[in-house]
Amino acid sequence: MDSESLESGAEAVTSDMEKLSVSATDPLTNQFATLNDVCPELASLQDLAIRGSWRSVIDKVARARALSLLQNPHDHLTYLAYNVLALTKLRRFNEASAELDSMEDLNSSHYKYETYPKIYPNRSGSMVPFCIRWIHALIPIKLGQRQEGIDRLYSLLDFVREKLKEKEMNGLGVSLDVWRKREVFVMNSIIGNHLSNKEFSIALNLIKDLLSRDSSDATLISKLGYIQMQIGDLEGAKTSFNQIEGLMKEGKSNGSLSETELKNLVNRNKALVYLVGKDYVSAVREYEVCIERDHTDVVATNNKALCLMYLRDLSDSIKVLENALERVPTVALNETLVVNLCSMYELAYVNHSDVKKTLSNWIARVAPDDFDATCTRT
Repeated sequence: MDSESLESGAEAVTSDMEKLSVSATDPLTNQFATLNDVCPELASLQDLAIRGSWRSVIDKVARARALSLLQNPHDHLTYLAYNVLALTKLRRFNEASAELDSMEDLNSSHYKYETYPKIYPNRSGSMVPFCIRWIHALIPIKLGQRQEGIDRLYSLLDFVREKLKEKEMNGLGVSLDVWRKREVFVMNSIIGNHLSNKEFSIALNLIKDLLSRDSSDATLISKLGYIQMQIGDLEGAKTSFNQIEGLMKEGKSNGSLSETELKNLVNRNKALVYLVGKDYVSAVREYEVCIERDHTDVVATNNKALCLMYLRDLSDSIKVLENALERVPTVALNETLVVNLCSMYELAYVNHSDVKKTLSNWIARVAPDDFDATCTRT
């Protein structure tokens, strides 16, 4: 059970639905009042995705295709994006790959507005949703073909940077912001992959590259600190964490985090330093500050429970996680947290199989479709 496993993955870059949903900068959306005006039944499709009803998303896509509800090229691409995302969420990676392969070349003229001047007068550029491009890079990694996936991620980064240059030349402010966020998102994906393979020097160089352009990104500085801790540079990590605290006090953070999120990030970073020194009591105190400030902080909740376990207070550590699942199930229902809770059950109870079975039955009732139920090890 890794006390940093949730922490290191807590950097909120871009949610699945932010990557997929129709952007306000898309030329299609500017003239329509609702999502359903953009694409048939798009509002209900997006609602299903937000609720994690991925099987229903797949059914809805199949129904729309069978009934020929999709008339325009962008209709087909939008539904394909939701279908591929749903298949990926459900870990049906081979099916997602086959769906993407049906598109062949993502940069083909078939997917450009100007190819259909009667349908899209005075429009140009690609109509391929960014979500499709990102999953196209992700799928090989999920299928065990890491090098191909890494190559695709770097190609996607090049694509995003070309778009950034175009937007900068044309002075398109709002659209420029969208592509900057996508650049950071793709770089975070690349960094995460290198980190998972313990390629720390590459990850450090990428993070420093990003920070050279925006030294006030608290999330990135935290990630730098986490890597420094993993390679044994505790003093470097402390310097990075102190930099974030300085940004908070001076009000110079780049605004990607709310005031509460930034304060909790500072406290969690302090707790990690205490954890490395095995000062679990002080770490618990920092996590409690976070939870009091924001009871939905699942990272602080999970790590507080682990600290209590290290202090041999299994009863309270279990209560912390059970209370979180009861109080904020939509937030706390996280595979890492559930794995930790089940491990604590195994340590605390002789009849742990029965207790885990009760938890598993509850998860089956409330979890979204993509939750990995095998994490309960029942």
